[in-house]
This record gives sequence, structure tokens and C-alpha cells, in this order.
Amino acid sequence: MVAITGASSGIGRAIARALRPLGARLVLNALADSELDALREEFGADAAIVAGDIADAKTGQELLAAALGRFGCAEVLVNNAGIFRNGSADAIDLDAMERMIAVNFTAVVRNCYLFARAMAAQGSGHIVNLSSISATLTTPGCGVYAGTKRAVEGFSEALRIELAGTGVRVGVIAPGTTDTDLFDRVPGQPRSSNVAVRKLDPADLADAVRYVLERPDHANIPHLRLYSADQRH
Repeated sequence: MVAITGASSGIGRAIARALRPLGARLVLNALADSELDALREEFGADAAIVAGDIADAKTGQELLAAALGRFGCAEVLVNNAGIFRNGSADAIDLDAMERMIAVNFTAVVRNCYLFARAMAAQGSGHIVNLSSISATLTTPGCGVYAGTKRAVEGFSEALRIELAGTGVRVGVIAPGTTDTDLFDRVPGQPRSSNVAVRKLDPADLADAVRYVLERPDHANIPHLRLYSADQRH
């Protein structure tokens, strides 16, 4: 059983596509919009679809309930959902910043704790949190986004240590610039501003998730960075 947040497109959907042929039983989360229909059409009865804003506390609870109710266990959680908002100190949209923190960090923490409790009770499980190159390298106007990703990494490491010996593994995957619609969803932010000579494909990140999950039970990858070979910043 693999629960994936933000599964309607980009990296989340690529992860679902990569794990499905391996026999993964999927619980997929996405916002309640037209993208859900595409998920249902592609994955059909093989997956449980949980519609809802991951920043809403009840959505994480419903994700876990779907995993336990449909498949009887909580084996893997991939916290992939994320949004990007930026702006200078004198013009930044504070409400947008709060929304980003809620999606990129608060929801990750909540989901991790919900699933970790169930996983610890069953004696096994694996949590993979998606971070970003921005956790260690940021630019003016992107401090809050970078802060959310750095916070995810710090939290994930603390949780990994806390859960050591319980059978529950925790790790982070930090991608460089990837060809997704993350920037397309930002008002006034053109896709061309997402600059790299050659971007990663979402499938590259899906392969990384698969690699992390396929390590033997006694091995855990706490942090994996994956950048384009052309990434200079």
C-alpha cells in the first residue's frame, strides 16, 4: 500500500505510474477538481482516490482511513504535494505565504505523525518526504519556500531518529529543477523562469522513490539529492 499526496500530476503521478506495475496498492490524493477524473480513468478500481486539500486536517485523516479501510495497512507514505509562492519583502502576499507553509510543511508533519502511529503499531512502514534543492540553496524572494523545504528536512531527520528501532523508516528526496507545472500555477510566473539547461523528468524522481523503497528492511536512505547533470544553481 502506497499513499501519495499531490498525485494528480507531475512527480506524484509519475510515482504512482512507476509503482503500480510492481503491484503497489495505491491511495492517491488530489484536490477536488477535474484532475481527479483523470486519476480515476487511469488507475480505476486499482486505487483509492482521496479528494481534498492536503492542508485541511481531515484530508490526512481520510488518507490514512482509506489505506486502512481499503487495504488493511499503512505501508508507505509519500508526501509529495507542494506549492510555490514567492515575492519581495515589500510586496509579498502574506496570505499566500501562510497557505504555502500549510501545504509544504504543516500538512507533511501532520501526515507523518498520523501514518507513523499506524506504522509503528504494525511494526513496519516507510515515509518518504519530497524536499527541494531550495532547502540548501535559495534566492531573494524565495525564502519562505526554501524555509518550508529546509523545515521538512530537519523534521524528517528528527522523526527518523525517533522511529529508529520501530520498523518504520523515514527519508527525504531533494530534487533539483524538474519539468513540472509547479511554476505554471503561480500567478504571473511564466514557465520559462524555471531555468535549467536540462530539467529532470518526473519519472527520474519516481525512479528515485522506487530505489529508496526497494532497499532491504535493515537499510534506510535518510537523504537523497537528485539534480540534473546540467544544474549549476
